Amino acid sequence: VLINQRSNSSGMESDILDSLEQLGYDGPLLEEKVLLRAAEGGLSSPEYVDLCRWLASRLKPLCGLEESITSGPDDMDSLQVEMSGLLKELHCPFEGAVSGILRCSTRSTKDHLKFVLFLSSELQAAQILGGRRDSAKRQDESPVQRELSAICETLKLPEPGGREAAEVFSQVKNKVEHVLQDLPKGFVGSPVFQKSLSSEQWEKLHGINTGLSSEYECRRRMLIKRLDVTVQSFGWSDRAKVKVDSMARAYQPKRHSLKPQSSVDVAELLAAREDICNVVKTSSGSSRANTACAVNKVLMGRVPDRGGRPSEIDAPPPEMPPWQKRQDGGGGWGGRGGGGGGGGGGGGGWNQGGRGGGGGWGGGGGWKGGGWNQGGHNRHGDYGGHGGKRGRYQY
Repeated sequence: VLINQRSNSSGMESDILDSLEQLGYDGPLLEEKVLLRAAEGGLSSPEYVDLCRWLASRLKPLCGLEESITSGPDDMDSLQVEMSGLLKELHCPFEGAVSGILRCSTRSTKDHLKFVLFLSSELQAAQILGGRRDSAKRQDESPVQRELSAICETLKLPEPGGREAAEVFSQVKNKVEHVLQDLPKGFVGSPVFQKSLSSEQWEKLHGINTGLSSEYECRRRMLIKRLDVTVQSFGWSDRAKVKVDSMARAYQPKRHSLKPQSSVDVAELLAAREDICNVVKTSSGSSRANTACAVNKVLMGRVPDRGGRPSEIDAPPPEMPPWQKRQDGGGGWGGRGGGGGGGGGGGGGWNQGGRGGGGGWGGGGGWKGGGWNQGGHNRHGDYGGHGGKRGRYQY
């Protein structure tokens, strides 16, 4: 149904071009005019036949097809039979156009575009299903099997399958030695780590690497977040708001390539060579030759001083008043002098209470003089002074 809907649209050639780009086709038919011209010629066009052959060659291993396209426009009868057989094996929904290939009645540009659209759509679906099967298969494999498969794929060796690990490693060793012979002497270099470790030491090394990976993952997340916020701030101006889409198209592909997880493991240690010990400063001439750009020549003007230096900050004021030594006075519980009078009840010790001052509140008595019996005597004051502990309530 999807194929029929897409084939009825006026932009069928645009869908074909998008599909071909996604499938990795890099032939001459990636331009709309060239595609339409080849589709107009149909099976008599070498470019059209080459495109159908390219799609069929990638469909065959994924779908287990028996039919294929091997003939060219110079052998039209064989080409028509192969094309018709391929489309029938794939159950092409355009039965009328498929049957018309053998009768030479299928000559319209639209029918030829339908064939290309159908083959490209089938290839896309086959790749998706094949990727899901491979993913499920990899999940069922053990980590060692996955690593062996990756090694064999890199060295272009057959899949390990059910073979013994010793046999696979023997083939890998022979292949690596053969590849190293083609390289210049000293091209790979000597390894940095040349000692053997025990199982316990390997476990400790894995633990150290796990801790470092966690630490650097936290740092990478922080740096990536700072990058996102910085780039986001570039779009706040009025001039940049109209270019948000173009900024996103330029930034997002590079942003998605930045992963917070660290990819360094113990294998990196074993693969490290002695040249890793040669640390080159980022400001050296050899490094700056690759990192220098025109922005480095732009100097910022004078900016206002925002302060913030701890050495220039004044100390905060004290939160409590300073403590002072108690002043020496008269005996016992001397009374207080009034506002305008003389001194308080100082001088009235255990025998006699002090007398009140001339004004205000009179001086209070001590323990005995004005304590239990009477309050202090008032001279020219408004009220009598308070007595001692209990006498203070006797007026």
